[in-house]
Amino acid sequence: MTEPAENNNQENTPTPLEQVTYLLQKYKLVEGFVQDTSDESLTESPVQKQNLTELHDFLNQLHPADIAHILEALPLEDRLLIWSMVKAEHDGEVLLEASDAVRATLITDMGSHELVAATEYLNTDEIADLAPDLPQEVIDDVFRSLPIAEREQLRSAMSYPEDSVGALMDFNAITIREDVRLEVVLRYLRRLDEMPDHTDQLFVVDRDEQLKGVLLINRLLVSDPDTLVAEVMAKEMIKLHPNDVAQQAANAFERYDLVSASVVDENDKLLGRVTVDTVIDFIRDKAESEALNLAGLSKDEDLFAPVLKSVKNRWVWLAINLVTAFIASRVIGFFEDSIEKLVALAALMPIIAGIGGNSGNQTITMIVRALALDQISTRSTWKLIFKEIGVSAVNGLIWGTIVGLLTFAIYQSPQLGLVMGIAMVLNLLLAALLGVLIPLTLRNFGHDPAIGSSVMITAVTDSGGFFIFLSLATIFLL
Repeated sequence: MTEPAENNNQENTPTPLEQVTYLLQKYKLVEGFVQDTSDESLTESPVQKQNLTELHDFLNQLHPADIAHILEALPLEDRLLIWSMVKAEHDGEVLLEASDAVRATLITDMGSHELVAATEYLNTDEIADLAPDLPQEVIDDVFRSLPIAEREQLRSAMSYPEDSVGALMDFNAITIREDVRLEVVLRYLRRLDEMPDHTDQLFVVDRDEQLKGVLLINRLLVSDPDTLVAEVMAKEMIKLHPNDVAQQAANAFERYDLVSASVVDENDKLLGRVTVDTVIDFIRDKAESEALNLAGLSKDEDLFAPVLKSVKNRWVWLAINLVTAFIASRVIGFFEDSIEKLVALAALMPIIAGIGGNSGNQTITMIVRALALDQISTRSTWKLIFKEIGVSAVNGLIWGTIVGLLTFAIYQSPQLGLVMGIAMVLNLLLAALLGVLIPLTLRNFGHDPAIGSSVMITAVTDSGGFFIFLSLATIFLL
């Protein structure tokens, strides 16, 4: 009987964003009152100090990821106010967790010395993730502040492309030798202040740092301490290379349920590791980017960005859409005489175009996903095209028949119903063909296959659907 009550309490518990918003409103309420009354003494009043203390204390209890989420959900003025209250030691982690657009607004608000201080609490691979957004003078100061070994690691991490395994690599890998007993390994681990996050295996290397195998933590804990590492280590393992495409690493983690994986060079020398938390972040960013790209949007747009900045981000694809809309209108214009003679055509045209657009978007979504998972090869392209054409042909026959019968029932015209059915089949076939070809063509030209695909397929199925339907109507009905 207590479970429903507990669930109710959980549902009624305010989220961190709601709590911060409430505390922020309390603080701003007094601030607004001070401005209205010009009584600046209220700013230092016990009530206002208590409001600030509550806000500070609550923020200090939150995880950096929660703080980043809150900052992303606040307008710029409130965002910067909350940002000024975040502990300095959390600055770097919050910047890493925030979206690119929000991170840019936070960095703009910080001085060079604050940015350098924020990196002091980050690992070299995390600094490398942040580096593209930092001013050059800050990067120079950060380099000078690092020990030589970490400086070389940072230079190495920054040399890899953004979508490569090297960009995901973590240098905090624990290495051991194969000729030592497990008892020695356990004593070594106990001397560490803490284990690196997501350590599920230790990497066995020789004196030249070449990877020989991995020792799983669970094997270490349950095996006889007098056993040599060589006797219990696994020699079969997943090896990644720094220049591999990051998506390949993500696929490997998903396929083999990995927590961590080694990164080696061409000579099998251990360079670092990739961990599951980094891969999850990559997958999330990739998914968000693809969802925006399908609509022709950039991930660099802040939800609360100034109007002009948002306009600049969106105008290109709107302009393209306007051009395609004019093309569609011209297609209709060619058949004005036909539409004047049979007004029903104007009412039925959107059905053909709409169904075609939806079918094309379904195909594009499947193809973009398959490309992301590296499931499409050159040899399988034609099979995929024929498969999608087959799916659209079946759907076209089913829904074309239904639409044709409904058209006949409404307008009592067998010819018009037949035209609707044939037009439906042909437009779905067109949508299937282009739904495969558009993302594949974009990829072959080195572009993200998701960029504007939804806009392009809708434009083609609209114009194509109008042309097919009106052409058939002109031939068979007039």
